[in-house]
Amino acid sequence: MPVLPEENTPRLNRRCFLGSLGATLAAPALHAETAIRFPNIYGETVLDRPASRVVSIGYTTQDPLLALGVVPVGIRYWFGDTPYGVWPWAQAHLGNEKPVLMSGEVSMETVAGLAPDLIVAVGSGISQPEYELLSRIAPVLLQSPEYSTFGSPWQETTRLVGQATGRPARAEELIDELDDHFADTRQRHRNWTGKTAVAAWQNGGETGAFIQDDNRAQFLSELGFIPTRSLREMEAPNGFYATFSPEDLSPLDADVLLWISGFDSADDIANLPMRRTLAAHRQGREIFAGPLIAGALSFGSILSLPFALNALEQDLVAAIDGDPATPVQSANIAGLAP
Repeated sequence: MPVLPEENTPRLNRRCFLGSLGATLAAPALHAETAIRFPNIYGETVLDRPASRVVSIGYTTQDPLLALGVVPVGIRYWFGDTPYGVWPWAQAHLGNEKPVLMSGEVSMETVAGLAPDLIVAVGSGISQPEYELLSRIAPVLLQSPEYSTFGSPWQETTRLVGQATGRPARAEELIDELDDHFADTRQRHRNWTGKTAVAAWQNGGETGAFIQDDNRAQFLSELGFIPTRSLREMEAPNGFYATFSPEDLSPLDADVLLWISGFDSADDIANLPMRRTLAAHRQGREIFAGPLIAGALSFGSILSLPFALNALEQDLVAAIDGDPATPVQSANIAGLAP
């Protein structure tokens, strides 16, 4: 299964280390009149001042930090082969800085040694005991209680990070710019609104679709698309994806079928037998998001979404124009064209 946080989540290292940290981790005295408060799924995060030295342990939270001009001193690795865990759409914001890249387990010692004044953990999947332990090091910013672990919208994450780092006005500017980008795209392509679209994946003999709270499904919704009826009626216990029997892929048969590839799954998609039964395949309405665009959609951030939108717009036009003869460039490249 490609790029799913639950299956790529190294747990935090819980080795006992607090005794050696001693009083150096004691929280600073808070001033009630200036404290910044954020309710979260485990309680409340309180900052006595905007943070400047930040560790990012959310899988994608380096992006809003970088967009706001805050280079994290530590970044949690998710996937891909990119310098310091920073993908191409965000590398210009990194400058000459070299944050510590935390691969595998994120050790408490490493985080503490970086001496942060904030740990950004939105979309990190940490447990309450881990949250409480990390809070001994620095305040921990988590998603608001109304959102699932990996369901915080890009607007909300950007806004939280902006408030926590003293850049709320800039965060709102960035949000408005990307909202306008989506709105302009919808305006150029009014025929997309109300058409069905599915972000699907195939890996290791398993086929599924991203739904509900997932970044990849939200991207299509931002463009005016809706899920197929089958997906709208489907309940996902994890909140963001569903799997199907290999004998019935009909829930994927949308006006646009966007395949989200892992790094080696193009052949899996091309060789999927029941894919040939889909009208989306026979009529040339498939789009293939290779590793880079798949990464941008999976991050679903203030920096990655414009990158994905610019890359996919013309393929979306070709896929939905009603003419099976119109080539979809990404499907041709991937060998997925009918």
